[in-house]
Amino acid sequence: MTIRCEIVSQDRMVFEGDVDIVVLPGSDGEMGILPHHAPLLTTLNYGIIKVRQKSQEYLFTVAGGVAEIQPSIVTVLADAAENVQEIDMARAEAARQKAEEALGKVSAEDADAYEKLEAALHRSNLRLDAVKRYRSSKRFPSNEG
Repeated sequence: MTIRCEIVSQDRMVFEGDVDIVVLPGSDGEMGILPHHAPLLTTLNYGIIKVRQKSQEYLFTVAGGVAEIQPSIVTVLADAAENVQEIDMARAEAARQKAEEALGKVSAEDADAYEKLEAALHRSNLRLDAVKRYRSSKRFPSNEG
């Protein structure tokens, strides 16, 4: 028995397929979603979405968003999402450095700019941490979709 999983970011479909379990970083903590789960709507924290499809596991970074859970489908509408296997380390490191530098230069009065830069730094750190923790493991393939 499986549950449909669709992970969508603002610019693309990141993953879709029938899976055994989806683990989400909900705003109230990590939650595992199995087939026939009760309907639920939740916001997502920055974190890792884990998807198991038979013997394969897929990992995705997620930077906020919402998830709608129905008995037969999990729909993730992410502010930003990316397969851990597709993360470009050099690009993520450059983004982290750029955000850190800009954060040091932003005025304390410009709360909006500060908030955006802080979010960019958090996203970059999440991406780098995910690669360090999970990419070396051979059990996490890239998404074949």
